[in-house]
Amino acid sequence: MAVAELSTSCTKTHSSQLSLSSSSSSRFSHHFRRSFRPLPTTRNPTISCSVASDQVQTPIPVQAQDLKGKSECYGVFCLTYDLQAEEETKSWKKLINIAVSGAAGMISNHLLFKIASGEVFGPNQPVALKLLGSERSIQALEGVAMELEDSLFPLLREVSIGINPYEVFQDAEWALLIGAKPRGPGMERADLLDINGQIFAEQGKALNASASPNVKVIVVGNPCNTNALICMKNAPKIPAKNFHALTRLDENRAKCQLALKAGVFYDQVSNMTIWGNHSTTQVPDFLNARIKGLPVKEVIKDHKWLEEEFTEKVQKRGGVLIKKWGRSSAASTAVSIVDAIRSLITPTPEGDWFSSGVYTNGNPYGIAEDIVFSMPCRSKGDGDYVLVKDVIFDDYLLKRIKKSEAELLAEKRCVAHLTGEGIGFCDLPEDTMLPGEM
Repeated sequence: MAVAELSTSCTKTHSSQLSLSSSSSSRFSHHFRRSFRPLPTTRNPTISCSVASDQVQTPIPVQAQDLKGKSECYGVFCLTYDLQAEEETKSWKKLINIAVSGAAGMISNHLLFKIASGEVFGPNQPVALKLLGSERSIQALEGVAMELEDSLFPLLREVSIGINPYEVFQDAEWALLIGAKPRGPGMERADLLDINGQIFAEQGKALNASASPNVKVIVVGNPCNTNALICMKNAPKIPAKNFHALTRLDENRAKCQLALKAGVFYDQVSNMTIWGNHSTTQVPDFLNARIKGLPVKEVIKDHKWLEEEFTEKVQKRGGVLIKKWGRSSAASTAVSIVDAIRSLITPTPEGDWFSSGVYTNGNPYGIAEDIVFSMPCRSKGDGDYVLVKDVIFDDYLLKRIKKSEAELLAEKRCVAHLTGEGIGFCDLPEDTMLPGEM
């Protein structure tokens, strides 16, 4: 039996958070009951419409009037499901809370509907979406919520929107940090590190204060490796291992280029690693990658292409796409976020691995500690991962890994004032922003 309360006002709230929430029974969620007066279970519920007072054509229940001045709920997401009165779907799991920053942007516009449909966490996994935007994007967030509402996703049980990360990140079990300032004309990489670093420092503090203690964090906003480090340093209560910088799109692009060169479909490419930074110093690893189970260098005999053109093709893919289409690779980025999540919640196929930018402390490769560096990972499907040990190196690979390591150490010095490690000093060796991300 469904019980619903809807606010009788359509005027905009000035609260830092607009709540669009269907507070499930204890079987699913209790996280947003603080936003609404608990509703008594009843066999004959009263449902009122969200309309202005001068439009009301039917009596307004007293319980709806009591909600004045509280966070305003939105449409169907105001419903409170009483599954004790309904026929329970026993195969459904406990609801999970997913926070997304930059939720009104193009990447999120593709990603949110994949999550809500069950494509990411599975067809029997109810989800709650917590969408973070800015003052300028709050109306756009309302539009996103309307589209989610109109899509009738049965797994989408709660939606909330807001501009205060301390409220939006409440009880989040996954945090997908997409929102970041793009690099403008004439802006130095050091400037971008500082501006976006401040954003991720604040979001780290909010996660530390509000999110689930074991929240998994995927940082997408660039420069994502160092932003992930800043976020992690400002969230000491959360395990450092839980922070990831997204390099999965780079991995996917590398697999595509190897497949094209070898004349095979890309599902035949495995063991692809992106080492290092999400920048032009990244290292797509063809030494350890495999095609149809064989080392790449045994399948692709053109070793000059591998050493000289392969990496450049991976790096420039985003820029070429923008020239062709006139827009950035938002859709494929959203797909790569899905891939990154599923790699953590699905057991890695035997013998294979995936790439993610993770904390280097304790790594077996000799890479400098206390940075976020993309490395090969395996997972049992429990949200955790281990670093792969059975990889090989040659002088070519090691030289390029060291260059990316040096860049990330320089970025770390540049943002020391945001990680609690002193005064920032920028000595970045060169501009390494990927084409298409400026």
